[in-house]
Amino acid sequence: MATDPLLEQGPDSTDLVLRGGSPAGPVRIALTSAGPALLTPLALGVPTLLVAVWMALAGARASTVFVVVGAIAGLEYLLGWPVLAFAEARSVLRVEFAPAGEPASLRLVRAAGPDDRLPVGTLRAVRLTHEVVEPYEGDPKPAVSTLALELVLRDDEERIAPLPFGGDPQRLADALEALLGPAGVEVELRTERSKRSRPQTNSGWTSGGSASVGSAGG
Repeated sequence: MATDPLLEQGPDSTDLVLRGGSPAGPVRIALTSAGPALLTPLALGVPTLLVAVWMALAGARASTVFVVVGAIAGLEYLLGWPVLAFAEARSVLRVEFAPAGEPASLRLVRAAGPDDRLPVGTLRAVRLTHEVVEPYEGDPKPAVSTLALELVLRDDEERIAPLPFGGDPQRLADALEALLGPAGVEVELRTERSKRSRPQTNSGWTSGGSASVGSAGG
């Protein structure tokens, strides 16, 4: 379950908490991914439907079409399950900086379990991207705020997908700067604002069509 990214200081480490909960382990993740994987055949329904239509037009019996479509859906499910489980297992719950006051090491704690500790000098920069999508005039939906995190390591980069965020991004950036600045880690904050697109209606199309007809008649 996603939560506002925040810094939480404990007795042994200061944690950048990205998602609630504790590591579940690979077996539990595989089991819990079985249900969501059922959506894979639905997401790939268009090519499966095209196969079914092609077989029907070719004169295949309904029972044959049903068996083939079922086999394709089963294969999609078996392919989607490990992909979803792997993505969930690799997702980062929190980043631990230890010791709490002046960190000398960091560790990524993933859903499947923690990674090995790395020297804090391995971390070159922390990039925060705060994105705000504001409503258009008259839009009943509120603004949507998300925060994306990128950890720039010496030999790699760890990008964490945007998470819902209702806090103060500058405050979080300042806290990270105070924690990691002495170790030479650069903290960058970028804010991006955009406006939600107004849904298109058919009135403009109808009006344009009428105008065209009138012009042709003249």
